[in-house]
Amino acid sequence: MEHITLLLGIVIITALVFDFTNGFHDTANAMATTISTGALKPKTAVAMSAVLNLVGAFLSVEVAKTISKGLVNEEGIQPEVIFAALVGAILWNLVTWLVGLPSSSSHALMGGLIGAAVASAGLGAVNGDTLVTKVLIPAIAAPLVAGLAAMLATKVTYKFGNKVGEKTSAKGYRAGQIASAGLVSLAHGTNDAQKTMGIITLALIAGGAIAPDANPPVWVILSAGVAIALGTYLGGWRIIRTMGKGLTDLEPQQGFAAQTSAATVILASSNLGFSLSTTHSCSGAVMGAGLGRKGGVVRWSTATRMFVAWGLTLPAAALVSAGAELVMRTGDVGIAAVAVFLIASCAAIWFISRRQVIDHNNVNDVPAAEAGEPGVVTTAIAAVTVPPTVAAAGTNAAGTTAAVTDDALKATIPAATATPAAPAAAV
Repeated sequence: MEHITLLLGIVIITALVFDFTNGFHDTANAMATTISTGALKPKTAVAMSAVLNLVGAFLSVEVAKTISKGLVNEEGIQPEVIFAALVGAILWNLVTWLVGLPSSSSHALMGGLIGAAVASAGLGAVNGDTLVTKVLIPAIAAPLVAGLAAMLATKVTYKFGNKVGEKTSAKGYRAGQIASAGLVSLAHGTNDAQKTMGIITLALIAGGAIAPDANPPVWVILSAGVAIALGTYLGGWRIIRTMGKGLTDLEPQQGFAAQTSAATVILASSNLGFSLSTTHSCSGAVMGAGLGRKGGVVRWSTATRMFVAWGLTLPAAALVSAGAELVMRTGDVGIAAVAVFLIASCAAIWFISRRQVIDHNNVNDVPAAEAGEPGVVTTAIAAVTVPPTVAAAGTNAAGTTAAVTDDALKATIPAATATPAAPAAAV
């Protein structure tokens, strides 16, 4: 193994911690629809995804090359810069996990790297062409392409399913959904695990442990694959709930279409070396599948929160990383301070998450606000409106209005309050 200094060792461990958070943060990309439709049990789904993430890590290194050689200039980049980049990426991952938003771990990492590099060496440290062509354009195109593909695929699957019967098609698509979920997991390993490989390789180059332009060593590939697989097995249940139940309600046909479309986009981008966000691809595919079914809907309030998180990912991670890099310029004391801050922040986020535990036992339980319960106005109107049965009782056969007693009103109005007539009209 290459000569590793203490600081370089800290950077590598921190990179693997990020890879671990990437795993549980992005488990939803592969398994949310499979779990929400009941095609696989939650623990079985995340175990399968973890194994395939590990396998996928060995299939390609093109994305790792984009991170280690293309995004920032290697000259002048020190291990401290890599450490600062990882601080911003990890904290953004944990904050968005806490609130259950499927943001991009990839963009958090790249935003952190850009912010730390700019703070250290100026704007010239970032390769603008690579940033635009292999990061920003794919970030916009991926959800659109995956969404359109999933919407068309959903329409086709329902049209085909009508010819073979509902029960038969549902059973077949459940099996297809398991296969497509495995494909997404494999694609996730080929794309996201490589980003950590690229970061560790860049740190090794910056620390003089390996030669410039070197490919990721085998031990780097293995450790990155294991870290993301372990994170995936733990399962990011909060984000799985949002992806599986919060954006739209999916049937097996839609889940199959969404996952197949997302996997195709991710695998194609990995071969081209695009540092694509699997989150953007899978989220776009889920929304496209929701719109592809007749009568299907997308919960745009949740989608809007998700879009805002996407837009904030790069700048938020960049700002935190830039601040961390400036603190570490003070020397060993600054590096220690940043490390303590990172550990304390991670611990605080974890303890806050324990106030409302979401795991494999309740991941498919939809909160009342998202389940379509009647709104406040609907309930209030029902409470003061005379039910039809009372009105009918107060009208005689000749059509003249009779007196309605207070006792009759008291007996019937609570029933109307308890059961609103039209939950779908919630405000």
